[in-house]
Order: sequence, then C-alpha cells, then structure tokens
Amino acid sequence: MSSRPARLNRLLLGIFGLLLAAVGGLAVAAHFGRLDGVDARTAVVPDHPAPPSWVLWAIVAAAIVAGLGCLRWLSAQLPRTPRAGRWHAGTPDSGGTTLDTATACAPLAADIEAYDGVRAAKARLSGPGRGPGLYLLVTASPDVDVTALRDRIRTHALPRLRQALELETLPVRMELHLAGNGPRLRRRQAPRPTT
Repeated sequence: MSSRPARLNRLLLGIFGLLLAAVGGLAVAAHFGRLDGVDARTAVVPDHPAPPSWVLWAIVAAAIVAGLGCLRWLSAQLPRTPRAGRWHAGTPDSGGTTLDTATACAPLAADIEAYDGVRAAKARLSGPGRGPGLYLLVTASPDVDVTALRDRIRTHALPRLRQALELETLPVRMELHLAGNGPRLRRRQAPRPTT
C-alpha cells in the first residue's frame, strides 16, 4: 500500500488552509485600515444595501464552526502515543519504589529488535501500575512474515514483560510499519494474554 494519496491530501489541504488564512488576514487588515491602497470605508459590493446584521452574525458563526472542525481534523492527523510515566509502589512511610515506565519497556524493545526482519521497536506503558496498557511500534523489513512476527511477540516478548511486571494480563496495541513503504500499513490489536 502507498501513502501518496494521504500525503497529497494533507499537502493540498494544508496549502488551501494557508491560502484561506492569508485571505482572512488580508480582509481583517483591510477592515482595520492597515492595508495600503484599500479604504476601510469602501463597500465590498457597491450600490447594494448591506445585509441584515443577523446574516453577518450567521456567517461569523458558520466560519467559527468550520474553523473548529478544521482544527479537530488537524489534531486527528497527529500521531498519538501514550506518554511515558513513573509508577510508585509501596507507601510513603515505607519508602516505596519508583519505576520509570521507559526503563521497564527498554528490555522488551531490545528483545523485539533482535528478531529476524525487525529494524526498530519502541514500547510505551501507560496507565496505573497494576493495570497498564502497552503500545508497541515495530518497524520491520517489507518481506517479514507479519503473522509469525506477531505470534513471536505475543508468545515470547510479552510473557517476559508480564512476568517482570508481575501482571496476569497486559492489553497491547501494536502498530507495524514496513520499512521503505511509507507510514502505517497495518495496525493490530493483540489479544489479551491469559497466562
């Protein structure tokens, strides 16, 4: 699969958005008399009566709704990964233990990177210490056997992490990128391990 249509879509929408922002900025500058050669008191369409004020307010409301929709779309395009955090075990009186989740995930990522066909792996834990979720981002060679890789992660790497964290189950969200073929090609939700 190619991501060229998605990239072109984002590029064209970005250019269109910048053009609209530039036109809007020029209109605001002209309204406040900051644009040379344009009189702020001159009518946009001469010899026509001004529309009722409710029409202008409706246009402003529609523009605000459209702008908020565009911002929502733009935020949906950004990749979202859970933030790394720290877990605290024990009570303040007993001193307790602090574990950085990035430190807990480092051996898992190293294990997965050692598999045949895997070029890079990143892992993040999020959520509370007794019920975390795992996010995996694996970059592999285009010729890798995806099913075999997923099964190896599920039967080898994940049980070791669960054992180290003393967890019975660990929900996993895994994204697999095939190197050289653009961004996200396959997203899988790994099943909850039962052992």
